[in-house]
Amino acid sequence: MAENGTDKKGRKDDTLWDTIKTVFYAVLVALLVRTFAYEPFNIPSGSMIPTLLVGDYLFVSKYSYGYSRYSLPWGLPLIPGRIFYEEPERGDIAVFKHPRHPSSDYIKRIIGLPGDTIQVTDGVLHINGEPVERRRIDDYVFHDDNGNVQRVKQYVETLPNGVKHRIIEETDSGSLDDTRKYQVPKGHFFMMGDNRDNSLDSRVLAGVGYVPKQNLVGEAQVLFFSTNGDAALWEVWNWPFAIRWNRLFDTVS
Repeated sequence: MAENGTDKKGRKDDTLWDTIKTVFYAVLVALLVRTFAYEPFNIPSGSMIPTLLVGDYLFVSKYSYGYSRYSLPWGLPLIPGRIFYEEPERGDIAVFKHPRHPSSDYIKRIIGLPGDTIQVTDGVLHINGEPVERRRIDDYVFHDDNGNVQRVKQYVETLPNGVKHRIIEETDSGSLDDTRKYQVPKGHFFMMGDNRDNSLDSRVLAGVGYVPKQNLVGEAQVLFFSTNGDAALWEVWNWPFAIRWNRLFDTVS
């Protein structure tokens, strides 16, 4: 017995509606995960070298520090202050909204907690009046834009809570290597890049300055992709050589 036109139309309508519902639920789940669990970010600048490289892609934990309006898409002002707040630890690598330009995402290391005194003298970081230990290790070696091999002094810095991380210093007499004393206000954090001579961070009060806790987006946790930029999107044949395979799924610290 042949189907009539009404039955065929009804089946097509049902299929279309099922497809729309599937797409809607998929988008909703992705939005919820991105808002409350993990959000992907990429590294566009070298301010966190050697820890993070240009072309790194990482997941940021949105729940690590609780939630604020900046946890929501487009920074919708639906959350007053910060809820479910967990205090960051010194040494965390955090994504945050620029205090003066909230549409811009920055990523730096949390160096100063509320109430801390921070100062850099002759390139050495001081926290609450005490110099932070830094131990010289092998130079950081990289190729510049012209393909030339460059070497930069590299150190392991040990923060007061025992967190160890690498930093690089081109010089100890740069514009940000001798600073004033900074008193971190209540509810704010002092952020610095690991590439100490090439980072716009809290040392520049007219730039980034102190970062309010409401501006924290989340803690950087794991790299899921990394490319050196040598392959364009359409150069599929070059992708395997541009991917930094040794960095995939590394934890961020």
